[in-house]
Amino acid sequence: MHLHLSLVTLLLLFLLQPIFASLHRSIRTEDETRQLRFGNNGLFRILQVADMHYANGESSGCLNVLPNQMKSCSDLNTTAFVNRMILAVKPDLIVYTGDNIYGSDTKKPAKSLNMSFESAIQAGVPWVAVLGNHDQESLSLSREEVMSRVVKLPHTLSQVNPAGYKMDGFGNYNLEINGVPDSPFANKSVLNLYFLDSGDYSTNKSIPGYGWIKPSQQLWFRHTSHKLQEKYMSEPDPQKSPAPGIAYFHIPLPEFKLFDASNMTGVRQEPISSPSINSGFFTTMVESGDVKAAFVGHDHINDFCGELTGIHLCYGGGTGYHAYGKAGWSRRSRVVDVSLHKTENGDWGGVKIIQTRKYLDDHNLSSIEPLILWNSNSTNGEETFGVSAATHASVHHFLWMMIIAAIFFQVVFL
Repeated sequence: MHLHLSLVTLLLLFLLQPIFASLHRSIRTEDETRQLRFGNNGLFRILQVADMHYANGESSGCLNVLPNQMKSCSDLNTTAFVNRMILAVKPDLIVYTGDNIYGSDTKKPAKSLNMSFESAIQAGVPWVAVLGNHDQESLSLSREEVMSRVVKLPHTLSQVNPAGYKMDGFGNYNLEINGVPDSPFANKSVLNLYFLDSGDYSTNKSIPGYGWIKPSQQLWFRHTSHKLQEKYMSEPDPQKSPAPGIAYFHIPLPEFKLFDASNMTGVRQEPISSPSINSGFFTTMVESGDVKAAFVGHDHINDFCGELTGIHLCYGGGTGYHAYGKAGWSRRSRVVDVSLHKTENGDWGGVKIIQTRKYLDDHNLSSIEPLILWNSNSTNGEETFGVSAATHASVHHFLWMMIIAAIFFQVVFL
């Protein structure tokens, strides 16, 4: 009998070794890369902070506020607003979409950078940033130097650029958001986030105005999107359709000009300050097929969302008080909630719905204009080409029951 038990024990260890090894790799990888994932409630929440225009803290006054606000208003009001947002909405990730500092007004730009991201750093919330057109306008830090400092700050997942690619700009990278722990999607990226440097100003004398997303960046985006889609639709648990993606950058695309009161949610109170040429990035996103929404800053008193060819184009709305705004029109920030689908056996699956809303820096921290950006189809791509996620889990359950039955048989009858 002891011999039989020893054989069963060895068999169990042999069968379970890959599972233990996989768990060990998962824990080790997560620790090394700070892998973001959905919580046990099936939700991932993103807070967008646009155009803080941070300068020197308390000594930097506010623009376009009411007369009774002017005397006591400073950069610290921006910090207080972001702090309120973090406490109220408890984001899983904070995305700063450029013009984080107003470089030409900063006395010590490195110190201003630290102060601008202080809310996320102090709260210990994972955060990322892209650059706008004003971040590098101090006399002491170039655009590359600004981004190189950002990536060294605590709790950030920002990158200067991905390894192995030679491309324009600084701050082009992506993040993969895995599913809920211990679910069939625990080791799959069910949500893909893309961050791009939209530049500052044109360097071509024949093309005036703002910068744009260059062909080298679009090539990286295409390759990355294709790779992520291929991975999501491959073993284990291959899915029938790509995981949804969201893009963040600073300067709006020319396509933002196609929206007015008849086809948007929110307000358009100033001209769309997009590049004077169309570099084709919107078409690139459409062709890639996974991006469901793109979020920008730059135009502080625009806060609308509009849908074009299956992609929502959205402004964050100006957050910063040392930035131009509109007196009596509250500073604001945008939240995106991504919720997962429940599989037939009750596990969390892939993304079911992507929603957004805005919060105003008023007395009540008012939440306004909730909007559904994307809703999956009825199957949500959960059914695989071979075995569904639910069936996959059932097979595992069956195997465990067989192992337990074998042990019981060995102990009782042998």
